[in-house]
Amino acid sequence: MVKIAQSEQEKEDAFFIRKEVFVKEQGLPLPLEMDDLDKIATHIVAYYNESPIAASRIIVDEKSYSVKVERLSVLPKFRRKQIGVQMMQTIEAFIRENFPNVSLIKIHAQIHAIPFYEKQGFRVTSPEFMDNYIPHRAIEKEI
Repeated sequence: MVKIAQSEQEKEDAFFIRKEVFVKEQGLPLPLEMDDLDKIATHIVAYYNESPIAASRIIVDEKSYSVKVERLSVLPKFRRKQIGVQMMQTIEAFIRENFPNVSLIKIHAQIHAIPFYEKQGFRVTSPEFMDNYIPHRAIEKEI
């Protein structure tokens, strides 16, 4: 089940997933993973048997009619099981319902994840660049 985090516990569940994937698995320093944007972001978390298994956050910029999806992460055991697809479907539905003026979703995607996002209708919009020591490309999707 994928849901928009409402309670502090649900937000903590999202942070737990991000720490597991980005800090423990990928070796990102905690201060680079957890930042001040977490205070203003909307957090999304997926559960399996009441345990968190995936997370993401979105930052809305209504002035530019866009939303940035960040930190999409799925625990290794649950990858390639369509959890990421469910997360993106929930995120897109939330954006359409709550921010009708938003017409563009932006992501700085890790290179290995580009094929996943392309299957979700995103297109690459930048050359490769480094973000927190990891190769990324900017991608976008009009909604």
